[in-house]
Amino acid sequence: MNAMISLPRGLRGIVLCALFAGVSTAVCAKSSNAVDNDWKLAEKIVAGIQAPVIPAREFSVTDFAADANDVRPAIIAAIDAAVSAGGGRVVIPPGEWVSHGPVVLQSRIELHLREGAVLRFSADPEDYLPVVKSRWEGTELFTYSPLIYASHVEDVAITGTGIIDGNADSRFKSWHPQQNADMQRLRRMGADSVPVEQRIFGEGTFLRPPLVQFFHARRVLLQDFTALNSPFWVNHIVYTDHATVRGIRVDSHFPNNDGIDIESSSNVLVENSWFRTGDDSVVVKSGRDLDGRNIGVPSQRIVVRNNDMGGEDGIALGSEMSGGIRDVFFTDNILRKGISAFRFKSNLDRGGLVENVRLRNLTVESFDSLFWFQLNYPGELGGFFPSTYQDIVFENIQVQEVGTFLEVHAPDAAPLKDVVFRDIHVEKVATPLVIENAVNLKFEEVKLGSQRIDGVLSWRK
Repeated sequence: MNAMISLPRGLRGIVLCALFAGVSTAVCAKSSNAVDNDWKLAEKIVAGIQAPVIPAREFSVTDFAADANDVRPAIIAAIDAAVSAGGGRVVIPPGEWVSHGPVVLQSRIELHLREGAVLRFSADPEDYLPVVKSRWEGTELFTYSPLIYASHVEDVAITGTGIIDGNADSRFKSWHPQQNADMQRLRRMGADSVPVEQRIFGEGTFLRPPLVQFFHARRVLLQDFTALNSPFWVNHIVYTDHATVRGIRVDSHFPNNDGIDIESSSNVLVENSWFRTGDDSVVVKSGRDLDGRNIGVPSQRIVVRNNDMGGEDGIALGSEMSGGIRDVFFTDNILRKGISAFRFKSNLDRGGLVENVRLRNLTVESFDSLFWFQLNYPGELGGFFPSTYQDIVFENIQVQEVGTFLEVHAPDAAPLKDVVFRDIHVEKVATPLVIENAVNLKFEEVKLGSQRIDGVLSWRK
């Protein structure tokens, strides 16, 4: 028997229990229509997220000899003055301001960009040295500073309707084709448990930094600003507890420009935001391979609602998810156009468990794939730590057009399991199903064009 089943174009009006008779294990039984009580957990998560507490006093950079050609010294002085006073709001007024180097936030500081303010970062990578401790694609290291960076902080915010611009002419952009050797060296260091202090990727290396990164933070707010031209991931929240992302706009199309990466973080709300990105719009992660498993900090208690998403992929979990992901809720989002609307991914070095993921009330326009589970990417380091994705529910999703409705590739040792597709309507689809190692996939009221799918599918080697 083949390891993968691929259905022809069109379902010919038959349900799964008949379609797979004789070649797979199929059960003609509908799932319970009981209300999923997990959505009460989502409400509880949102109600319990703590906002930053920052004193209501302002420090304008113009009071610190601000120079539009290099505003960074004035920002640093304003932050230092606010810290000395016990915290406050550092204000960037209208106008175009260039920062020759990173803006480093401290506890009880709000960076506020007024309407009409543009904070543009310099194009020279040398401005972002010395190295700082960070996490790059799920592995810890010391490397070029994120353009806005906050490490081991509490009560921090970036607000206002101004613009944070990573610079369309940034030399970091040209590093993407040059990064592979450093990327592989870092991954091997993580797999070999090289001490983090020895993982130095500074001058002469080519790992791009994110635009914004919170690294070990508590009570964070990102609100209303627009992000452009990020060198790498756009907004990276890592090892953070209690974070709210509200009303931001991301329009950034460099390689790897995820709109927001939620990594090894808890109690996170992303709402009412707009994403047009060169990679995933919203992605949840938790570390890579042995390094991620040793640190062992999951991403959990996350709610993503009322967002407009347009990127290469819309919603993603992984591929760096070795610390685990659980209790994640997506509701009332719009997904526009791209490669995959919902993409779940890992390789055979990862390990990790992803469970209790709920997605509902979603509108999808046009994607090459609607649901894509790629869980068997070959391991690069010779390990065999298959990841487990289970207990996922998709419901009430309206779709205009997709190439493939559902594609699953999982290792035989860790099949995709216990996934529910309920009340999903697709107006036009070319290929219904491509399945490789899945157990207990339940379809309830799934309509592909004029055809309907109901039943339970399992397919193993």
